[in-house]
Amino acid sequence: MNLTRSLASLSVFSVVIFVAVSCSKTEDLPEPARYSLENIEQLELGRVLFYEKALSINNAVSCGSCHKQVNAFADNTAFSTGFESGKTTRNTPPIQNLNSGFFEGDEFSGQALFWDGRTRNLNELVIAPTQNHIEMGMRSADDLVSRLRGKPYYATLFQNRFGSEEITIEKVSIALTSFIRQFESINSKFDMSFFFNSLDDLSVLESQGFQLFTGKYNCMSCHDVLSNSGYSEPTGEEFVNIGLNVDYADKGRAAVTGNEADNGKFRIPNLRNIALTAPYMHDGRFSTLEEVIGHYSEDLQPNINLDSRLRESTGEPLKMNISESETVALVAFLNTLTDQNLPHDKRLSDPFIK
Repeated sequence: MNLTRSLASLSVFSVVIFVAVSCSKTEDLPEPARYSLENIEQLELGRVLFYEKALSINNAVSCGSCHKQVNAFADNTAFSTGFESGKTTRNTPPIQNLNSGFFEGDEFSGQALFWDGRTRNLNELVIAPTQNHIEMGMRSADDLVSRLRGKPYYATLFQNRFGSEEITIEKVSIALTSFIRQFESINSKFDMSFFFNSLDDLSVLESQGFQLFTGKYNCMSCHDVLSNSGYSEPTGEEFVNIGLNVDYADKGRAAVTGNEADNGKFRIPNLRNIALTAPYMHDGRFSTLEEVIGHYSEDLQPNINLDSRLRESTGEPLKMNISESETVALVAFLNTLTDQNLPHDKRLSDPFIK
């Protein structure tokens, strides 16, 4: 059977997508480190806002502090550091390939956002951290807008983007959303080989890993590496319990739905640039891809909501017993999902110069 051909025939829509491609007081705040912006008239508003530390109540952190470009806009620590050095309660996921299925300012039809899928609205995604009591600590949208009005360069940037110097939270949200929509990963070795050369460019080891991923271990049933969103599930079912614990302190999706059957379920992550986004899982418990594979191999826990794909016919957790050589092949394949353009694209980089 020609696996490449069969996968291609099942992924026409994916190909089209790829090709079409509170808290603290504000008085007596310490001054942030001095920065200057080069070529202000040419800069994109959303890019400046993404790296603007004034979006936090004490000028300490920006969106880019936790969503680091070099890590495919994820963080390289289990829990990110907030404005007063507090730690977030979940691992910071990468923000990439979120362009599909959204419309500026509206709810739409696309991906679940955050680990628990609390919203599908990109405008909510970009504003929520600014008022989080750990992350950025702003007391209100009005305080955020007032802070930006005190920065002289925003008059020019808002005029250039919206035809008016007026600053509103809605405009801030639209500008940030427009910027993160540019975080697209579609130029990995796997992309180039699959869509143009029928996987001929993959090495023998990488091809073996692909076969294991799509065949023997059925990873593709959750992680659709041909899809822009990165998962195979239909809207509303992008959450899976993978047996990390017998009992979960963090209830995941259930904290949003109130449904006991959702305890321990979290959003299926996109595996694009997975080699750059360690540590892994909602709590950052695994430092390496080998550790992740080891969990699926022999450490699935008998949680009551463990996904059926991870159970034996008896209902017990699977024992996949993935061999060392198979682990090496799987990691080799996962490394082909790295897109070196995204972490090095200067158009997405921090425009502030220390």
